[in-house]
Amino acid sequence: MNPIIKVIIPAFNEQDSIGHVINEIPDIVSEIIVVSNSSTDNTEEVARQAGATVLKEERMGYGYACLKGLDYVDSQQAVPEIIVFLDGDFSDYPEELTKIVAPIMNQDIDMVIGARDKKLRESGSMTIPQIFGNWLATSLMRLFFGAKFTDLGPFRAIKYNKLLELNMQDKTYGWTVEMQLKAIKRSFSYIEVPVRYKKRIGVSKVSGTIKGAIFAGVKILSWIFKYSFA
Repeated sequence: MNPIIKVIIPAFNEQDSIGHVINEIPDIVSEIIVVSNSSTDNTEEVARQAGATVLKEERMGYGYACLKGLDYVDSQQAVPEIIVFLDGDFSDYPEELTKIVAPIMNQDIDMVIGARDKKLRESGSMTIPQIFGNWLATSLMRLFFGAKFTDLGPFRAIKYNKLLELNMQDKTYGWTVEMQLKAIKRSFSYIEVPVRYKKRIGVSKVSGTIKGAIFAGVKILSWIFKYSFA
C-alpha cells in the first residue's frame, strides 16, 4: 500500500510559477497544499485552478507559512506518512519528488534533503551569498555536530511523525536549518539526494535583496550557535 504523501508549498506572489510547480508534481502525492504568504497577485487563484488546497497566512515568513500548512495537515482525518516541502518559484524540478521520497519508502530513512549539486545546478541559479551561506552553515554543522549535510535545500521530505517530534518553531528564514539541527540532535536517520536546480521564475524574496540575504544568514547562524551550546 502506498504511503499518504502531502506537499506543502509556501508561496508569496508566485502567480507565474506556481501552476508549473503543481502540474509537475507526481501523482503519488495525495494532496498539494499551497500556503499563500500574504500574496498580492493571483497566486491563490492559479494554485486553486491547478488543483491545490490553498491556505492563507498573513504573517510574513517562510516558517509561518510552513507551520500554517502543518496546522492544516494536523486537522485532517487522514494522517500522512510523509511530508514534502517544496518552493513555489519553479527553481526545483517537482518531478524529482519520487527521488526525494524513495529513501523513506524503501530504506526507512527519516529525513531526505534535496541537495542542489553543483554539477546539476544551472549557472546563475544560486547567488554568491546563497552558495557561501550554504557552505558556511554546513561546515559549522559538520564541525560542531559531525553532520554530513552539504546543503540547506528547501526541497525535502520527512516522515510526518518524526516532523511532529521536532516541534518546529522558526517563523522566518531559519526553518530549514532548524529542522536539520533538531534531526541531528534526535539522532534521526537522514540522507542527501542530489537534485537539479534552475533559475527561479521572478525575483527571490531572500537572496534577491541584501536585507533578505543578511537576515537569512543571521537566522541560520543563530540556530547553529544556539544548538552548539545547548
